[in-house]
Amino acid sequence: MSTPDLAPRGTLGGLIAVWVASALMGIAIGLLAPEQWRAAWLALALAGCLVLSFAVQLWYGHSQRFVQRVAASVLGSLLILGLISAGFGLAAIVPV
Repeated sequence: MSTPDLAPRGTLGGLIAVWVASALMGIAIGLLAPEQWRAAWLALALAGCLVLSFAVQLWYGHSQRFVQRVAASVLGSLLILGLISAGFGLAAIVPV
């Protein structure tokens, strides 16, 4: 019989880390990529967030609710990248 963990690590830190990484990637893509290539780069950033989410959740070391944690990470990243993309899209429409 194995002993249970006394104080398991919190899962919110892993989620927030992936969300911050997606925000940083989205801002970097918006500033550095040409307008016609932003959508392609944002799709690659989302794929990178998926891989990062798997790595963070596997590092967490618990199999309970693994799929829910990965899904929450990727869904949050999708929403963040979508908002950043919408912001840069609106900024491109407005004349300076």
